[in-house]
Amino acid sequence: MKLEFMVENVKCGGCAGAIQAGLRQNTQVRDVVVDVPAGRVTVEVEADLRAELSAALKALGYPEKAH
Repeated sequence: MKLEFMVENVKCGGCAGAIQAGLRQNTQVRDVVVDVPAGRVTVEVEADLRAELSAALKALGYPEKAH
């Protein structure tokens, strides 16, 4: 299952690395792809972890953009 998040504050490769490392701490996360210019984080997971990963992104300093 793939989940997509549009997040704030992603400005560089360092941000992308921090997001990838932070989300990969969850054992159900299989892959994390960060599109820096678009502010998009795509996560491949085993189960629907949207709320949990959204909270993790916020804790890392990359909250979801308001729709």
